[in-house]
Amino acid sequence: MAKFIGRTDELRLLARAFDSPRSEFIPVYGRRRVGKSELILQFMADKPGVYHLGQQSSAVLQVREFLAEAALALDMPLLAELRTDSWRQALLTVVEQWRAAHSNTKLILALDEFQWLAASSPELLSALQQCWDRHWRSAGNVMLLLCGSYLGFMEREVLGKSSPLFGRRTAQIHLQPFNYLDAARFHPRWSDVDRAKAHSLVGGLPQYLLCLDDGLSINQNILLRLLNEFAPLFHEPTFLLREELREIAPYHAVLFAIASGEGTVPAIASASGLAERNLHYYLQQLVNLGYLRRRHPLDRKRPNPKQVRFGVEDPLLQFWFRFVFPNMSLIRSGGAKMAFAERIRPHLDAWFGRGFERLCREALPLIYASEGVSAGFEIGEYWSATTQIDVVGRRDDNWTDLGECKWGAVRSPRMLEAELERKAKEFPNHRGATLGRRYFVRRKPTAKAGESGWHSLSDLYALDSP
Repeated sequence: MAKFIGRTDELRLLARAFDSPRSEFIPVYGRRRVGKSELILQFMADKPGVYHLGQQSSAVLQVREFLAEAALALDMPLLAELRTDSWRQALLTVVEQWRAAHSNTKLILALDEFQWLAASSPELLSALQQCWDRHWRSAGNVMLLLCGSYLGFMEREVLGKSSPLFGRRTAQIHLQPFNYLDAARFHPRWSDVDRAKAHSLVGGLPQYLLCLDDGLSINQNILLRLLNEFAPLFHEPTFLLREELREIAPYHAVLFAIASGEGTVPAIASASGLAERNLHYYLQQLVNLGYLRRRHPLDRKRPNPKQVRFGVEDPLLQFWFRFVFPNMSLIRSGGAKMAFAERIRPHLDAWFGRGFERLCREALPLIYASEGVSAGFEIGEYWSATTQIDVVGRRDDNWTDLGECKWGAVRSPRMLEAELERKAKEFPNHRGATLGRRYFVRRKPTAKAGESGWHSLSDLYALDSP
C-alpha cells in the first residue's frame, strides 16, 4: 500500500507483544485480500525479523529460500550457506545465530501462507512445537507469527485441539475486512452516498478498495474496474478459486446459484445441478475460505438448523457472480458499456439497497456505543414465510431493536413506520423483550430530522469507528 490505513488495534497488540519480556506466539489469519501480509510487513518495518512467504513448491526449496531471506534480512550471509532440508534445524540455527550476536533483542519469525508451508512439509507443525517448547518459550526473545488465509486449516491445524501447537499461542488475530467507516478513508473525495455504493461493490477488503478511483464516478469504476477484462478485479474471483481449489466448475455453479438468490441447500442443489449429497462438501470449502457464510433468522439464542441459509460473504464475489459471470459473452462481444446499460444498470439501485442493509447492520454496534449501551448484543436479520426484517439487534438487557432500511426516497414516513409496526407484530419475541424500532434511510425526512430512532446515511458516517 502507498499509505497504510487502519489496523490500529492489531498494530498495538503486536507492538505490546514485541516489547514484552517473554517469547510470543501469535497466529494471524483471515480470508485472502484482507491485508494480513501488509499488517505484518508494516509492523516489521523497523524491527529485526525474517518474513517468509510460503509457496506451492517443494519443502527443500522452501527451507533454502527461508535461509536466504534470513541471511539478507539479518545481515548474516553465512545462513545462506547452511545446507539442510530440515525446518527444525533451519529455524533453530537462525535463532541461535541471532541470539549469539543480539542477546537482548527479540527476533520476529513471520511465516506467511502457512498452509502451503505445512502442505509441503507435514512435519513443520511438530518442528515448531519442539522449537517452542524446548528452546524459544523460555528464552523470551522470539516472536513467532504464523499467517494463513485458509480459515479451516488455521482453526484446525494451528488453533485446534488436535494441533501440536494447541495451547501455546499467547494471542491471536483473526483479521476482518474494514468496516464501512475505515473503508471510506480510502476514498476521501467521494460523498457518503458514493462511499456506501463502493462498500456495496467491494466491501472492506483493502486490495479491492485500492482498485477503485475516487476521481471517477461509481458507474465509471464499474465499467473500468469491474467489467474491463484487462482490470484485475475482472479476473479476481476466478483467480481466487483457482489458487485454493482443485476444480472450480462446481464452485462457480454454487456461487452463481447463491448470488442469484438461492439460499437453502435444496434450492442451491437444484440451481447448480449438483447432488445434495455432494453439495455440503463444496459449501463447507467455501465457508472455510471465508467466501460464504451461514445465515439464520435472529429470533432466539440458538438458531434453528432448518432455517439456515447460505450467503456470499464478499460483496465483490456477490457482484461478480450476479452480473459479470452470467454476462461474460455479452461483455466480450458487445462490450462493457452495452452489458452495463442493458444487464446491470437497471438493477443497480436494488443492489445498492441490499448493500445499504448490510452497512446498517455494521453500523448498529457503533450506534449502541454512541448511546452508551453496555449490554452484550448480537446483530443480524430476521425472515419468515411472510416477513423480512432488515436489521435485528438482540441485546442481553432484554431489549431487541428491529430496523427497517430504505435506500430510496422516503415519501411517507408514516407508511414506513406502519410497515415496521406490522413486521414487529410478526416477530417471534420468545423472551418477551422490549422491542425498539429504528429506521435507516439515505436521507432523513424533514419531519423526522430530530427524532431518535431515525438514522440517515450521513448520521451513520458521522459515528466513531471503534
